[in-house]
Amino acid sequence: MQPSSKCDTHSLRSCHWLPAGSQDWAVRLIRRLDSFNRRKSRRVEKSKHFFVWAAAFCMISLALGCSAPVERPVGPAADYQDAKDMFKRGRFTRTLEFTDGLARSSPPTKFTERAQVLRVVVFTGELKSAKELADAYEKGADQTKNTRFKAEYSRVRHDQLQYGAGAALGLAETAHQLAMGGTLPKQLTLETPLPTTEGPLEIKDLERIKEGGWIEPDQQDSVAVESLNKGIDDALAAAVAGDRSKARAALATGSTQIDGVDFALFLGNELADGATLFDRKHNRDSQKLKTLCSEADEVTKAAAALLKENPNKDKEKDVKKLQDRCKTIVKNL
Repeated sequence: MQPSSKCDTHSLRSCHWLPAGSQDWAVRLIRRLDSFNRRKSRRVEKSKHFFVWAAAFCMISLALGCSAPVERPVGPAADYQDAKDMFKRGRFTRTLEFTDGLARSSPPTKFTERAQVLRVVVFTGELKSAKELADAYEKGADQTKNTRFKAEYSRVRHDQLQYGAGAALGLAETAHQLAMGGTLPKQLTLETPLPTTEGPLEIKDLERIKEGGWIEPDQQDSVAVESLNKGIDDALAAAVAGDRSKARAALATGSTQIDGVDFALFLGNELADGATLFDRKHNRDSQKLKTLCSEADEVTKAAAALLKENPNKDKEKDVKKLQDRCKTIVKNL
């Protein structure tokens, strides 16, 4: 009599035709085969679901691909959009390039004032960075006893002073465009996303430089980038008359309104800072120093005119303080 091929795990143990000691092995084999079959069945079901979802995804993608494309801005709107994109990516020189034509537009477009305000922020950030780096390398050159370090740090300081001078003059030109005729709008618009890379609050390598310690050229480049990012963040904070957290909150939607007097005080003080780069200690150019102080004076006049319409004693004191500061800078030539 032939043994049955349908022995289950319960009857296998009683199948005397199996060799002795093989019943338990056969039971384990049957269980593994059952488990394999169940897993295979589940995989088949999952495969069915996968193909259904994949087909649905393809149909949706095809439908979206056939929809009307989003129109890209043209003309001044396109230039300003590109400027904002560059600002977000930390490519601030490109931001200035895209806003240059907009800031000079005559007659002005709806983007002219926005471009000027954004340029003020970028030039201010560059100016702050250049001053910070120039001062650090000057101290480092004074502190180090190594003649090679001294020569290199003096060279970098000179380069930063030149870079800062360019930013200061760019700021003066933009201030002249904004406060043409000694007037400023009651409200100005700062429209830009925040830079993706946030600047540090402190730059550790600058402390090493100030002490006369050496950092390699690639580290110097990294310090310059960190300093510029820091300067831009500080410029944004100053523009909204607050700190970095206030700037982030104000620009959460990509745009914020700035009071005309507050912006004038911010711009005037940055022009005064820029003027000091042309004093006897730095670039030694009295004419350019006077030019920046003159532009700062025009900005304070615009602020004073706004305060006549809406008096504010504290801000009037700040305007007077700024005027006195500019007079002192010119006097100390």
